Amino acid sequence: MTVITGRIAPTRLVPTRLESDEEAIAAARTLAGRFAASAARRDADRILPFDELDQLSQSGLLAIAVPAEYGGLDVSNSVLAEVTAIIAEADGSIGQIPQNHFYILEALRTDGTEEQKRFFFGRALAGDRFGNALSERGTKTVGHYNTRIVGDGSGYRLNGRKYYSTGVLFADWITVFALDADDRLVMAFVPKGTEGIEIIDDWDGFGQRTTGSGTTVLNNVYVSADAVVRHHKGFERPTTIGSVGQIIHAGVDLGLARAAFAETISFVRTKSRPWMDSGVDKASDDPLTIAKVGQIAIKLEAAAAQVERAGTKVDAAQIETTEERVVEATIAVAAAKVLTTEIAIEASNTLFELAGTSSVQSGLNLDRHWRNARTHTLHDPVRWKYHVVGNYYLNGVLPPKNGAL
Repeated sequence: MTVITGRIAPTRLVPTRLESDEEAIAAARTLAGRFAASAARRDADRILPFDELDQLSQSGLLAIAVPAEYGGLDVSNSVLAEVTAIIAEADGSIGQIPQNHFYILEALRTDGTEEQKRFFFGRALAGDRFGNALSERGTKTVGHYNTRIVGDGSGYRLNGRKYYSTGVLFADWITVFALDADDRLVMAFVPKGTEGIEIIDDWDGFGQRTTGSGTTVLNNVYVSADAVVRHHKGFERPTTIGSVGQIIHAGVDLGLARAAFAETISFVRTKSRPWMDSGVDKASDDPLTIAKVGQIAIKLEAAAAQVERAGTKVDAAQIETTEERVVEATIAVAAAKVLTTEIAIEASNTLFELAGTSSVQSGLNLDRHWRNARTHTLHDPVRWKYHVVGNYYLNGVLPPKNGAL
């Protein structure tokens, strides 16, 4: 790995080494308390969370998915999703940013060489962040790519243009997904600052405003041969790459739903007025309001339980990676993603329904909860997850192998 190691830029304090699932949860809660205090202001003014991402690196949380044999904690996927939910509840954008980081680590675990695993897992343990240069505009579908990687002496050259490059602004490594000469998808690790890379902060979505999901331009970027992973192999056989990526997305949505629910409880208790026909003195005593809060609370519990259950299925599939285990994990995670998507949207809608007109004041910035939920839940449409689950049970059709399942 001499070509790669000679170009490492980051120098930071040695991150905390977390020793248990409980320590990971506790670390996430500590960070969440800090992040929540300024989340509304970051969203309103679009202040990018560089300092917060450094804190995330320092906490050791970005290394919790590194396999134990490479020095990591290797937390259960239920814990990985819950850590994500805790951070996303505090700040939805920060909760989303590491999703690609963890997806990349799982893809590396699945298809990287031993040398690549030792090196890049080591960088994750050192606090390095991996950003995603995956999706493109103007292709036939989200699963098609124009970015190319071609041989150049002992290495390769990358050319293309990526959009929705979540986390790249904050990353130490830009992980580029490109097609090789045989139209096979590869994953190339390029140190940030490499010549020919241009990162444009042009993400203008109305939600998840500070994820840094802008454009990455690749102009004849050199990448060493030992930094290229044959990502296509992960979808030619049963693997948990898609399940891990998706359960983290579910964790983000679960956190967004919890945030909206917490705002609802606080606002109704302290600011809302009862409806004039309710016959009560406080909005929190309105029986219809109480019932609606109960409905959201129950759905939140159901979504959280399914995320936890799906996590155990993914754990089992990672240990025993058979077609049967992987399908079980895929179906369970798809169900979790459906439930968390739906409760994120419903909880953020209910916030305004129950809080009333005064909750829409722009100074409160409560609309960020709906904007974040509506934006993030556009990942991997749930209508297709309903189809995949139904087709499996009704017709015995196995789920397709891709990163969206």
